[in-house]
Amino acid sequence: MTRFFTELGLAAGLALISTAGAQAQEFPSNVRVVIGSTSTGGDTYQASSFIASALSEKLGINAKVDAVGPTEAFKAIARDPSGSTIMIHHDQSYLGYLYGIKGYEDIFATYKIGPTLAVNPGNAYLVPKNSPYQTIGDVLKAAESGTRVRVAIQPGGVSEIGFSALKNAAKIASPGSEANIVPVNTGSQADKDQLLFDGQADVINGSVQSNEQYTRLAADDQKAMRFVWLTAEGSTIAGGNESGYGETGRDALAQFASPNASVTLDGSSDFTFDKVFFMMFNKDMDPALVAKIDAALKEIYAEGKLAETLKANFFVPAYRPTDEAAAYLQKKNDDYAKVIEAIRQ
Repeated sequence: MTRFFTELGLAAGLALISTAGAQAQEFPSNVRVVIGSTSTGGDTYQASSFIASALSEKLGINAKVDAVGPTEAFKAIARDPSGSTIMIHHDQSYLGYLYGIKGYEDIFATYKIGPTLAVNPGNAYLVPKNSPYQTIGDVLKAAESGTRVRVAIQPGGVSEIGFSALKNAAKIASPGSEANIVPVNTGSQADKDQLLFDGQADVINGSVQSNEQYTRLAADDQKAMRFVWLTAEGSTIAGGNESGYGETGRDALAQFASPNASVTLDGSSDFTFDKVFFMMFNKDMDPALVAKIDAALKEIYAEGKLAETLKANFFVPAYRPTDEAAAYLQKKNDDYAKVIEAIRQ
């Protein structure tokens, strides 16, 4: 009888362990998707909402987007290894650290890098419609000739990386001329726009989504602008909808991207920057849960519905599984670190 209960206890124990292991791999029914933005009207919230909705349907969970901003989002995933809190953000996540912005850490050492999801190819630089600068090449030539070019940016991240690339290109073409490309540091897109309207900046960082409307204005309108550079790769733009955005078609937008608009990286190849959205997790999150997300997203993107939704909203689908995504983003980090370091010397 004692032996019977001993064997029964062992069997029950093994069953309990087995059940616990299975439960550890079950996704939480409610998932908080924190994003590195406080806006519910921007591209980060929009892309994240599409992803969260698709994952909810595929995994049978309730995934809700919470726009808390980068600092709070990092804190949220840092304290929750259960998988009930995951993060979606873009390249700002590592660029903030490279630029030394308070509240940013080395994401590759601190968190688990998850899959890439989509690209916003709209990171742009614009000039007034009556500007003498017809191309981004004209901006660099002006700096080389000794003209001071004021560029409005929001320092420390996606807004600044193209500015850093301009200074680097000027330095390569004519050492010393990079001093003529000067930042006008400001905040929101509205602030950058206003500086251009008021003649306090010659070039601004903007986006296709925010600024395309101003490119349709008559040249004598104070708010009229022109694109001179899109930092995205030409191949990325080619992967978007033919209709482009607003009244500007894909082919027209491609004229402002590499190789049609060239800002050199090293004297032989062009600098490009695709604004990529990706997931991040707590470093100790169960690998089985990460694998579930990867498997779900692979199916979701293969089905095509999410991809079409993203393209219809001027995103380019860009799914990479976790391992591939981590290597891809680490390389981007390392490449841009060299650009930033080059102009600090």
